[in-house]
Amino acid sequence: MSDRLSPPQLLRHLFDTAVNAALPHQIIPLHLPPQPKGRTVVVGAGKSAAAMARAVEDNWDGGLTGLVVTRYGHAVETKQIEVVEAGHPVPDANGVGAARRILDMVSPLTEDDLVICLISGGGSALFTLPPKELSLEELADINRQLLSSGAAISEMNAVRKSLSLSSGGRLAAAAYPSTVVSLIISDVPGDDLATIASGPTVGDTITAQAALQAIRERKIKISPAVERYLNRDLNPTIAPTDPRLSTTQNLLIATPQQSLEAAAEEAEMNGYSALILGDSIEGEAQDVGIVHAGIAQQVINHNQPLVPPCVILSGGETTVTLDRSGGKGGRNSEFLLSFACHLNGLADVYAIACDTDGIDGSEDNAGAAISPESIQLARAKGLEPIEYLSNHNAYDLFAAIDALVETGPTLTNVNDFRAIAIAGN
Repeated sequence: MSDRLSPPQLLRHLFDTAVNAALPHQIIPLHLPPQPKGRTVVVGAGKSAAAMARAVEDNWDGGLTGLVVTRYGHAVETKQIEVVEAGHPVPDANGVGAARRILDMVSPLTEDDLVICLISGGGSALFTLPPKELSLEELADINRQLLSSGAAISEMNAVRKSLSLSSGGRLAAAAYPSTVVSLIISDVPGDDLATIASGPTVGDTITAQAALQAIRERKIKISPAVERYLNRDLNPTIAPTDPRLSTTQNLLIATPQQSLEAAAEEAEMNGYSALILGDSIEGEAQDVGIVHAGIAQQVINHNQPLVPPCVILSGGETTVTLDRSGGKGGRNSEFLLSFACHLNGLADVYAIACDTDGIDGSEDNAGAAISPESIQLARAKGLEPIEYLSNHNAYDLFAAIDALVETGPTLTNVNDFRAIAIAGN
């Protein structure tokens, strides 16, 4: 008799494994720098920033001061490092105030001092400082439009870096000549350091013209003041060769690939062969769902690229372009509903899709999980899945069939996690 987990049990276990592999208390102790001659100041921004700050406190023998900013609901108790909660994915006054205080905190430091900078996904919105020529309301409105436009993360970063005084290497430049060690949890496809949280300690060559191009291509409405500001290129990013970055070390301490590998190893330990499709899969969530459905059908019909029982894993960041209002559901839920619709109840195929930070979009779920019966269950309740998909309303459908995955904030963030389990004898 086999002790192999059932497919639904396995999928939830694999998601938990992926999250656990990136938890700050597991990874921070491995990367802390030596203590300096002078002061140690801890700053940071992101959904994991508070948990990272507590992990530093728990593993640091000397004195600490500092401030980190995290999303509402993601704070944890700390003793020496102040935690501020702020708006995400749209910046608010709390984040602006924290950004200003952090820059003021590191600016007076000397070459004897150390800055430990804690960066994770979500930092772009949480660590925003508008220039004096522009208002927070203008930046917030632009962010809202970008989020619903289907813009890629590279396009969002071009705009954010050109309109904020805290990103694009500016935090590291402000801290010069102190030593800056930036500990970074990646939530972006390709793990580009300049992209994660808009790279506050990483130089870049992106220009205001690139921001304007993204704004035009995505049909983002901006005020005359924003257009003038960008046309005059008043806020150039810090170049990678800038001497003020010479005392900064950026360390990637957790990545989507590491979490996928942990999940693959766990799947194989439970008797399922595993394949990682990629850690950087992007595109419209519905389209990515169709592709994954095609791969699952290939396994069922031809035993390729794996023979069941097997698990297919992928990560990255899909997008959802909203063409109408009223729908609820993030990119993972939309991916999964598309996947389910195109399989239409194919036997032996189960799947889970969740954001590793525990929040899929703006709702209270991490994502959802499906079985071969999910489409039938929805129709039995009078719900037509393809209509919910076309209305970007995956959340309500999955809620109706009790398929939501709810974890609360996980306090880490290595982007999307998708797993397809295909049962076998």
